Amino acid sequence: MGDPPCVLFGHSMGCQVVLEAYRQRPEGIRGLVLLCGSFGNVTSTFHGLPLLDLILPAMLDVAQRAPNLVRALWSRIPEGLALKIALESGEVDREHLHAEDMLPYLSHMTHVDFPMFLRMLRAAGRHSAGDLLGLVDVPVLVVAGEKDTFTPSFLAHAMAGALPRGELLMVPGGTHVAPLEQAELVDARIETFLRERVLGEKNDRQDAKGAT
Repeated sequence: MGDPPCVLFGHSMGCQVVLEAYRQRPEGIRGLVLLCGSFGNVTSTFHGLPLLDLILPAMLDVAQRAPNLVRALWSRIPEGLALKIALESGEVDREHLHAEDMLPYLSHMTHVDFPMFLRMLRAAGRHSAGDLLGLVDVPVLVVAGEKDTFTPSFLAHAMAGALPRGELLMVPGGTHVAPLEQAELVDARIETFLRERVLGEKNDRQDAKGAT
């Protein structure tokens, strides 16, 4: 949003979107912040296994056969029930997560067109920006949750290692919603990254240009 230069933020599948935005228009991007995501093929690494690759075709088949029914059922899932399931399943860090922070996220998800979401998930599973990582010539902050089951932490280590100017924040005990669970830690690291790596490099370049 707005005019470049800018810093792009992506969460979950948004990390793939952000990387492709850089591929298309690198000159307008000064930095990237990749939160709890991967560079691609996310359906092959859910819980460290290709579980979604196995069940997604059947889910898509049902959604295509009865899209209105699927939409109706999905949109009627109570937010409180969804939160309880997330807490009881261990998919989120119940010790650090505040329910009032998670409920808007769940409310948004129940209003997403579910058949469309499944198609997006399939596309994200087929896509990879792995070939781009070594060519990203801007500072990149990778933020990951130590216990993220959607995009396991080994993906964040691999991504940060492949990025020429990448750095990693591994949130202890964090899950796929680590930015909500430990907001102060994540916010402070992002602020430092923007100040020192993004704005700091801009100032260094301007000083060097002035010296010449």
